[in-house]
Amino acid sequence: MGLFGQTKQKDPREQVREMKRKLRHEQRAIDRNINHIKREELKVKKSLQEAAKAGNKDVCKILAKEMIGSRRAVSKLHASKAQINSVCMQMDSQVAMVKMSGSMKASTDVMKLMNKLTKVSEISQTMMELQKEMTKAGIMEEMMEDTMGMESDEELDEAADEEVEKILFEVTKGQLGTDTAISTPIAGEAEDTEIAGPAVSSEEEDDLQSRLAALRS
Repeated sequence: MGLFGQTKQKDPREQVREMKRKLRHEQRAIDRNINHIKREELKVKKSLQEAAKAGNKDVCKILAKEMIGSRRAVSKLHASKAQINSVCMQMDSQVAMVKMSGSMKASTDVMKLMNKLTKVSEISQTMMELQKEMTKAGIMEEMMEDTMGMESDEELDEAADEEVEKILFEVTKGQLGTDTAISTPIAGEAEDTEIAGPAVSSEEEDDLQSRLAALRS
């Protein structure tokens, strides 16, 4: 307590140190999540190779989509780690400014980075809480809605189709799929025909889709 019962204001430098500790904690959680996703991807890869040997192209495509989902998740998490590093660096700069001017200046850069981090499901709750703390401490401005950089469903579907072919080519060593870099049909597969194989049953597809949902959760 300060004079006349007023609450003593926290040192901005101590506030930043505490927030950085929380951000580093989230980075470690992200690393664990990445390792878990990669272990699951190895299992899916093995299943895809087995399905390819059995000639079941429908199952292979479903499993390839699982691998795409896991790789996109890992890529997003790596980007989140980099964004957290940027937030920490921005806050360090603001602390340096406090030493010179005696006050904290709100940063739109921190606001934009935190806005992106709140959209990452694995860390969204902690990031939203930190957003409130940063706004209250004067580190960042009020959050605004970020609607930039959204891809359409059609664009995502088209990219996914290309990725499926590339994953199939990679995992099966050319037995299935197409190497999109050279856009050449695989050996033994006619340009307008598919490899014959047992059709996937609806129950089997439902089971595989459930595994995909569990992998992405």
